[in-house]
Amino acid sequence: MTRPTLARKLDAHCAALGACRQCGHDDSCVVPILSPARAPKVMLVGQAPGQVETGEGERRAFAGRAGKTMFRWLDRIGVDEATFRSRVYIAAVTRCYPGPHPSGRGDRVPSRLEQERCGEWLGAELSIIRPRLLIPVGRLAIEKFLPPSPLDQMIGKVHEVTHVGGRSRVIPLPHPSGASSWVNLPPNRALLERALDLLGAELSAIWGANVLRRSA
Repeated sequence: MTRPTLARKLDAHCAALGACRQCGHDDSCVVPILSPARAPKVMLVGQAPGQVETGEGERRAFAGRAGKTMFRWLDRIGVDEATFRSRVYIAAVTRCYPGPHPSGRGDRVPSRLEQERCGEWLGAELSIIRPRLLIPVGRLAIEKFLPPSPLDQMIGKVHEVTHVGGRSRVIPLPHPSGASSWVNLPPNRALLERALDLLGAELSAIWGANVLRRSA
């Protein structure tokens, strides 16, 4: 598929996704968050937008505190936020803010029904983009592509999976939310560093080494 054809397909897809209201949210501000990338060879799949992403003036995936953490991780391997957003199609298991967690700490995990209803959008994106590389972030997204396993058996490795769009290499990352303490343990931090090194090598192979800003 040529890049112009891909861009047209993603324009049409995002127009349809942006109009989706099948979950029946009462808040008119709760709408699907869209990715601006139109020639992607890489997809990142998160869990769901947060409240900040839903707020007026944002409407961008990973615009809140978790996003700042994730983009700090990516900066370490030489990928700035603007480059990442323009080259990587950012999707999610569900596309609308699910609301706060009943405990008052963090966001509610999307229900199984919400995940099923949003699944068609992710499937369509995989079929349209046919990504060479998938980056699932957090357990909910990781388990869309890999069998359930402890995170320390999945992070820090390159996996290969078959999906509706074909075959992709997969480098999972832990969720960057402050609600998750997994990454704070030294052995897990080492696995994250390994995953980022692998991700840098994969992105360099896909985009060309000159795209990544390498430190001395």
